[in-house]
Amino acid sequence: MSVPCAGPAIEVAGLHKRFARVHAVCGVDLTVRQGEFFGLLGPNGAGKSTLINILAGLTRPDEGHAAICGHDVIADYREARRALGVVPQEVVFDPFFTVREVLAIQAGYFGLKGPKDKAWREELLAALMLADKGDANMRTLSGGMKRRVLIAQALVHRPRVVILDEPTAGVDVELRTSLWIFIRRLHAEGHTIVLTTHYLEEAEALCERIAIMQGGRIVALDTKEALLRRALSKTLRVTTAEPAAALPPRLAPKLRKRTANILEFSLQQGTDSIPEVLESLRAAGLVVTDISTEQASLEEVFLALTKKTA
Repeated sequence: MSVPCAGPAIEVAGLHKRFARVHAVCGVDLTVRQGEFFGLLGPNGAGKSTLINILAGLTRPDEGHAAICGHDVIADYREARRALGVVPQEVVFDPFFTVREVLAIQAGYFGLKGPKDKAWREELLAALMLADKGDANMRTLSGGMKRRVLIAQALVHRPRVVILDEPTAGVDVELRTSLWIFIRRLHAEGHTIVLTTHYLEEAEALCERIAIMQGGRIVALDTKEALLRRALSKTLRVTTAEPAAALPPRLAPKLRKRTANILEFSLQQGTDSIPEVLESLRAAGLVVTDISTEQASLEEVFLALTKKTA
């Protein structure tokens, strides 16, 4: 079980970072609560990596404050880094060591050399399905195996907050599934998880709250359910007894897709009425045998928000 933080898992206030003419982070305010599974989303260049680098102590902000578990990332950097584990997007490894040696070296940075620490490293190897690769040299591993080692490295010091930066980028379905089983276990044990991903279905399935960044700013921050309610449209799927020869003129602009006797309409939230659509179809002589609706996905909300603020 992860030891509770003294304050919020992550607290950011008035954060700015500039690189020459690029204002990478523009006055970001953000609080991630203890024990959350939190999504940090945004297109390439939105400022996510810069924000993560500031939290990890790799980049110093120009203005503002950032803290991990109540520890300022600059003034109290030792405790801040002890509370944080970051799994980077890039697969970086040392080709001169075995998997066990890499984890032992990482643990040594935190002074973790006892029997309990070694047992924890072995537990990580087993949980990440690396036990049979423990004595293999890093350069002999597949890309997916190297990514598992990165996760183990980030966890050797039992951090209370774990940031996963594109952890499943470029990995196969089997590995992705096993990684999420392990990450869900960490979350259940009390760890705060922050996920960045371009696979928005992962964020939709896993995250409780989500922040969307664009142009160095947070353009949306809410629960997953509240964000999905922002969708401007939903899909109405209608099955008719016979294929429709022609649609009423008022329904034609709303038609998204037609397959045999199945019609899919895109309806605007708050303005289009399902009963009115069905009545129009019946008035046109079509017999409706089945209907279903489908809410917009997080991907649709994401695209709408980032396009609006681009």
